[in-house]
Amino acid sequence: MDMITPEPRPAWIAGRAEQGASTLTVHHPYDGSEVATVAVPGPEQVERAVSAAAGVAKEFRRSSAHSRAAALDHVSRVIAGRAEEIAEVITAENGKPLKWADAEVRRAVSVFRIAAEEARRFSGDLQRLDTDPAGEGRLALTRRVPRGPVLGIAPFNFPLNLVAHKVAPALAVGAPIIVKPAPRTPLAALILGEILAETELPEGAFSVLPLGNEETSALVADPRLPVVSFTGSGPVGWSLADAAPRKHVVLELGGNAAAVVLRDWPDPEGAAERIATFGNYQAGQSCIAVQRVIVEREVAGEFVPALVEAVKSQRTGDPYDKNTDVGPVVDEAAAERIVAWIDEAVAAGAKLLTGGKRDGATVEPTVLTDVPPSTKAWAEEIFGPVLAVSIVDGVDEAFASVNESAYGLQAGVFTRDVHLAFYASTELEVGGVIIGDVPSYRADQMPYGGVKGSGVGREGVLAAMHDLTEERVTVFTGIDL
Repeated sequence: MDMITPEPRPAWIAGRAEQGASTLTVHHPYDGSEVATVAVPGPEQVERAVSAAAGVAKEFRRSSAHSRAAALDHVSRVIAGRAEEIAEVITAENGKPLKWADAEVRRAVSVFRIAAEEARRFSGDLQRLDTDPAGEGRLALTRRVPRGPVLGIAPFNFPLNLVAHKVAPALAVGAPIIVKPAPRTPLAALILGEILAETELPEGAFSVLPLGNEETSALVADPRLPVVSFTGSGPVGWSLADAAPRKHVVLELGGNAAAVVLRDWPDPEGAAERIATFGNYQAGQSCIAVQRVIVEREVAGEFVPALVEAVKSQRTGDPYDKNTDVGPVVDEAAAERIVAWIDEAVAAGAKLLTGGKRDGATVEPTVLTDVPPSTKAWAEEIFGPVLAVSIVDGVDEAFASVNESAYGLQAGVFTRDVHLAFYASTELEVGGVIIGDVPSYRADQMPYGGVKGSGVGREGVLAAMHDLTEERVTVFTGIDL
């Protein structure tokens, strides 16, 4: 999709569109074609954005719930009205098939709608203190107030919805936010800036700065931005946390999500279809895309052939073709790395059941079995359309295999046994357990985040609103209760 305009797409500096000190070019991952140029703000513009966020923080914190909710409602409505256009932009910059871009836009509509609803009811709690004699006539009011302006750093794989998960909760609580989208995929974030500029948010409440990653360190260090919310790779995320030890840092990092298929699941073929779809959706470039498949031996004979056939049916090709299931990964270098990890696993003894090759930046949907646990295709986040299958004897071995990972974002367990479901919830070392489905399920209103190498903190609109705020207690004395 050619979106070249006479001037580069402007950045948003304290709510105003501005050309930058330089430009960057956005390329379509499928064929490398140029789709747009974007203004990159210079140091003076970045300083004005940060200064405006810090300057408006107190005013915005005190703004009315209805005004913040109205702005969020407006964004939700406009995204819905421009859904087809925005989905095409996502496909252009990210390369995901249109059907998955459409789904991303629908989710962003929901995120801003949910944030508007939560903004209206985000209040406080009353607590009687006369439960002990010393508290006679006392009542505590606990409210949550913003920690301060937020730096939101977003990844390339969901260029609209993961930006929405930074912006919507911040605006809902009255915290100014500076968004730094991924340099490969800034276009959807810039459209969001355009829509936000149509609202009555105060100047400085938001900025969208399409900076290079190397220019982010100064923002992370800036004391005027006391909250850093980052979604992306583990090494980068942990380095940001190390660089800002006195800040409140939220990290949504990687995973190598496991789907467990237990013997009691009545439809192994249905499980295979779901796992094939969500191991390959977004070309596997999702932190909760299925990567590891752990299946009990009793159902493996039926499940594994069904999985291979379901994966073979996933269509690769031009992401603008509505029949395409699997588009390219972000670039050819990523595709080369993914195939190298497949080859490493095969050289170490894994069996390649289907796939394993690439065409440019498009990697064939792949299934491996007997993958040594030490290989990258099992132990690390492959971030590509690759499924690694392991056959186990029993529930305890299955759950131990899930836990033998440096990551812990989400896991899916295909079981109908309620006792096993609760056991999974207790035993699995992950932030979320999805019973009866793949680990890739995420409702945008629920708490979302991981443990171990998958990060700290939680997103999901209300959970993020709590994470971006801190408790403030007021005790009233001499109250007749």
